This record gives sequence, C-alpha cells and structure tokens, in this order.
Amino acid sequence: MNIELPIVKHPFSTLGKKIERLCRKACYDFELLQDIDKLAIALSGGKDSLTLLYLMKAIVGRGFPNMELFAIHVEGSFSCGPSLHQNFLSSICKELDIKLVVKKVDIKQEALECYSCSRQRRTIIFNAAKECGIHTVAFGHHLDDNNQTLLMNLFHKAEFASLMPKIKMIDYDVTIIRPLIYVEEKDIINFAKQNNFARITCQCPLGQNSKRKITNQLIDEIEKEYPHVRKNLSKAGLIYGSKKALNK
Repeated sequence: MNIELPIVKHPFSTLGKKIERLCRKACYDFELLQDIDKLAIALSGGKDSLTLLYLMKAIVGRGFPNMELFAIHVEGSFSCGPSLHQNFLSSICKELDIKLVVKKVDIKQEALECYSCSRQRRTIIFNAAKECGIHTVAFGHHLDDNNQTLLMNLFHKAEFASLMPKIKMIDYDVTIIRPLIYVEEKDIINFAKQNNFARITCQCPLGQNSKRKITNQLIDEIEKEYPHVRKNLSKAGLIYGSKKALNK
C-alpha cells in the first residue's frame, strides 16, 4: 500500500512557528536538551510523535546543542499508535537523516489494558535507547495530556500531580523529556492537517473509550464556562510540580 509522505518543510509557516516557539521555550525553561549528545524520540507515528520528530529536527543545532537523533518505534497489532507500515516511518526518518530503531511487542486484544500496555512499551523503548547508548528519550505529550493526567491523578488518587517536563527514571537510567508540554493538542491537529499526516490516528480498540478521553470531554464542558481552563490547569500543574521537585 502506498502512503503519501507528510509535506513538512522548515522554516515553518505561521502555525508551525508558534509550535516551534513553544517547543523552544519548554526546552529552555526546563533545560531539556542540556548535556545531551544523543536523543531518542518515541515514535508511534501518530500526530503527536511525528510533530515532535519534525520539531526536534528543526531546533537541534539551531539555538540548542547539536546531537545525534534517533527514533524508536514499537510495532504491534494492538499497541498505542496508528499501526503504520514500517516503510512509511522509515521513509520519513531517512528524509530527515534520523536513525529509526524498530522493536516489536506482542499484546493480545483480550489482554489489552492501558496502564500495563504503556509500561511494557516504555520498558521496550528505554531498553532500545540504552542499546544505542542513549539516556534521554523525548515523548510527544502535549498540554492537553498534561491536563488530563493532572485531573486523573486528582480524581483517582487525591494527588495534585501532572506530567513532568523532565524526569529521571532511576530504575532504567533514562531521562524522559516532553518538549511539547506547552503546545495545545488543537494546534498539533491543525499542524498535522496542514502537513498531510492528520489522517494517521490511534488504532487501539480501547482508545475511544479510555479514561483519558472521558477526562478530556469533561475539560471541554468546563471550558464552556471557563475559557482559559486548559492553560490555567497546565500552568498550575507545572508550577506545583517544579516546586515539589525543588523541595526533594
């Protein structure tokens, strides 16, 4: 099956410039690219990870240290992501001069469960990164992911805890960074539409009815009364998380 490749070109247009500015701000504010010679990008092939891939290629070596970029893709019938043909991602990474590492996971549909599936995929990504001598992995989590995580932790565990822009995974000797943490999902969606990869969506059968999806719908309802709720939730989570990290 032939799949037309995205048409992303740098320097970006207006929307791309906005996303790049926010990505650069996050990398600067949280020192995400400091002291790194190799960086792995967790590449599912969906809109978020592909946007991250293009953004990292755009900013590395331009205002930030130059470093070798890798993309790590976990392939599996029911894993999170769009279940793309490997040749599609290989062609993109070849065009960007980014080395693609592909690992496989075998998860049966009857055993699907978001938390355990996510942990398994992350472990595979971390191990693949270390095999390449990489100790920093970038994930494509954005502002809305941050808000959903904050509310889910609050509702389920009575914890005011959002996603950290940078966190050391001690057990794996790997640091996670999230350069898109300031970027709203709606901007990523529009960026993907402009550049011909919006049609690529998650194929997980649990994705449309997940707690994360339900939480986002709740935020949509709150936004009707409080128009700035998304940015305010994200800001509150990041401020609290930064203070908590400093007090450790």
